[in-house]
Amino acid sequence: MRLLVWLLRAFLFFTLFAFALNNLQPATLHWFFGLQSQTPLVIVVLVAFAAGCAAGVLAMVPSWWRHRTVARRTAPAEPATRSAGPATTPAALLEHPPREGL
Repeated sequence: MRLLVWLLRAFLFFTLFAFALNNLQPATLHWFFGLQSQTPLVIVVLVAFAAGCAAGVLAMVPSWWRHRTVARRTAPAEPATRSAGPATTPAALLEHPPREGL
C-alpha cells in the first residue's frame, strides 16, 4: 500500500513538473491604473492556487474555532486527584479484573 501511495505521489509530482515546464511563456498581468507586469505563466497559476488555498483556510477558521470551543465545553472533566494505590473496591475490581497466569 505504501508503494502505491509513493507511486501516486511521484506521478503527481512529475505531472505538475511537466505542466510547469510546458507553461514557461511570459504572461502579461494588467493591474489597475495601467500598470503591467510580465511573469511566467506557471508562477501566475501557482500564486492563484496558493491564494485560493489561503482564502479557503481563512474561511474555515471561524467554524474550526467554534467547533473547538464546543468540544472544550463538552469534554468530560477529569478528576483532580487519582489514587496511587491498587484498585481494591469491588466496582474497580469488576472493571479491571486481575490477570492470572502471566
